[in-house]
Amino acid sequence: MSRRSLILLRWGVFLLACGFLYARFARAGSGFSLTALGNALHALDATVVLGLLGLMLLNWGIESRKWRVLMREVEPIAPLRAFAATLAGTSIGLITPNRVGEFVGRVLFLAPEHRVAGSFATALGSIAQFIVTIVFGLLGVAAFLMHGGMQDAPWISAAWIGACALVVAAALLLYFNPALLRAVAARLPLIRRWEHHSAVLERFGPAKLTRVLLLSAGRYAVFTVQFAWLLRELAGIPGAVSMAAVPAAFLLSTLIPTMMLTELGVRGSIAVALIAQTPEQEQPVFLASALLWAINLALPAVAGSILMLTARIRAART
Repeated sequence: MSRRSLILLRWGVFLLACGFLYARFARAGSGFSLTALGNALHALDATVVLGLLGLMLLNWGIESRKWRVLMREVEPIAPLRAFAATLAGTSIGLITPNRVGEFVGRVLFLAPEHRVAGSFATALGSIAQFIVTIVFGLLGVAAFLMHGGMQDAPWISAAWIGACALVVAAALLLYFNPALLRAVAARLPLIRRWEHHSAVLERFGPAKLTRVLLLSAGRYAVFTVQFAWLLRELAGIPGAVSMAAVPAAFLLSTLIPTMMLTELGVRGSIAVALIAQTPEQEQPVFLASALLWAINLALPAVAGSILMLTARIRAART
C-alpha cells in the first residue's frame, strides 16, 4: 500500500466511523439516541458504570493478547502496539458488514511485508471466537428450550441445533488442521494469489491453537457478564435467565448478516425477542443491548479511529 493510499485509508476510516456514529446516535427519537443511552447510564450506579468500562478494557485486553500470540509466528509486536492495533481494527470493523474488516486495521500495524501473512494468522483468531460463540450459543439454546421456549416446534428446534453442531464440527476440523484450512483457502479465487503467504497457518500447533481458543472463551465470558449485568440493572432480568438467553442472543446475532446501520437494530430485536419476559421489559432490554454495543464497540472504535490517524504505520515501498 502506497503512502497516498494509506493516508486516504486512515482519513476515510476516521470520517466514516464518525459519520456512522453520528447517523446512529443523532436521532432524538431513536431507541439508540444519545439521550436514551444517557438516561440509561444515569439510571446506573457509578460503580456499575466503572465496572462495565473495566470489563470493556479487559475484553479488548484479552483480544489484543490473543492477537499477540498469533502474531508471534509472523512478527513480534509489543503489548501496547498490539492493543492499539486491536482498537484500530474496531474502527474499520464498525463500518464493514459483520465487522469483517477488523483484521485490516490490525495488520496495518505490522511491517508491510508481513501484512498478508498476518491476515491469515488473524483469521485463526476469528475462527476461534466463532467456535466459542457457536458452542456456548448451542448450550444457551438448549437451556432455553428446556425452560419452555420453542416447545411447539421440537423437530425444527432439533434440526436447527443439529445444523449448528455440524458447523461447529466443521469449524473445529479446519481450526485444528491448519494444513487443511490452507488447502481450502487456496481454492478461493480471491485468496489464491496469496497462497504462499498462507504457509504461516502450518506453524500453529495444537497447544497454541488451544491457548487461542481459551483466550477466546475468556473474552466471551467477559462480555456475557457485561450483558447479564446490564440486563439485571436496567430490566431486572434474573442472572439465571440471562445465562441461558444471552448466549442464544449472541449466537443469532453472529449468524444473521448485518450491514453497518442495521447491526444495532438486529441485535436489539433479537435481545428483546429472547430475553424480555414482559412488555414492560422490552425497552430496558433494548437499551441494555444498545449500551453494551456502545461500551464495547462504539467507544473503542472512536479511540481506534484516532489511533488510525496518529499511530506510526509504514507504507509499502514503491
